[in-house]
Amino acid sequence: MDTLKELQAFVDVATRGSLSAAARAEGLSPAMMGRRLDALEARLGVKLITRTTRKLSLTFEGQSFLEDCQRILNDLANAEAAVSLGGARPRGHLRVSAPAGFGRRHVAPLVGQFMGANPEVTVGLDLSDRLVDLINENIDCAIRIGELTDSSLVSVRLGEMRRMAVASPAYLVAHGVPRTPSDLARHNCLTLGQQRGWLFRDPDSGETATWKVGGSFSCNDGAVLHEWAINGRGLAWRSLWEVGRDLQEGRLTSVLDAWQAQPMGIYAVFPERRHLPLRVRLFIDLLKETYGRESYWEIN
Repeated sequence: MDTLKELQAFVDVATRGSLSAAARAEGLSPAMMGRRLDALEARLGVKLITRTTRKLSLTFEGQSFLEDCQRILNDLANAEAAVSLGGARPRGHLRVSAPAGFGRRHVAPLVGQFMGANPEVTVGLDLSDRLVDLINENIDCAIRIGELTDSSLVSVRLGEMRRMAVASPAYLVAHGVPRTPSDLARHNCLTLGQQRGWLFRDPDSGETATWKVGGSFSCNDGAVLHEWAINGRGLAWRSLWEVGRDLQEGRLTSVLDAWQAQPMGIYAVFPERRHLPLRVRLFIDLLKETYGRESYWEIN
């Protein structure tokens, strides 16, 4: 019990930014909140939060530990809710946000599946590439890909996503297959607007680097680059969620596979809540079960 109280104190302080704010939320004194945090750090033997008279900041270890703590506390709350709810059925309105392209292809179909299985739930799906404010816009759950920057949100890792360089077989026959990222300088690379470059990982050293590429065409819409690559106009750097079926059916071929960078995480994020509504929890479970299957990305 003391361990759970210490974990909750750490999460409260880290997400609310101060001992006093965390203490108010828990109905405790700042001194008690501080003692719980001190006890946790002493037990772990590591500093989690750097405290000065002006501000609190997470250490490197604290940032890593925060996500695990949020997941543990959320899983515990969900387990308690599952027992107490018994045979309760999900109902009410679910508001979901997702990146536009990914959401059209990989979230909207699952929303339809979820509503079919849960007829008492209505869903509002917001597809946008902007970073939505979950609290002020009353969003229950947002799907995000890549690095998470907002530590005030709880996150659940749903799966992982790779990015890769792809081209049509016809283009590769005509122009050759690049063997290393330096070969891209001799190829027509279709670029995404102001994109910094394409990310590759050296298979020998393990070091990751961004390679500047260029070509005859750039566009701020990834779907256009996808179509141009299929039509043999050049190489494109796309996510597996977009090109998986094309790779499976031979319309595109991936190159520089040995140089692929580490996969990015796909996350569900939501505001910290002690008891996640059943409709939200079940929808996240559906996403996790679906995105966690590697075969899903090869046929969708």
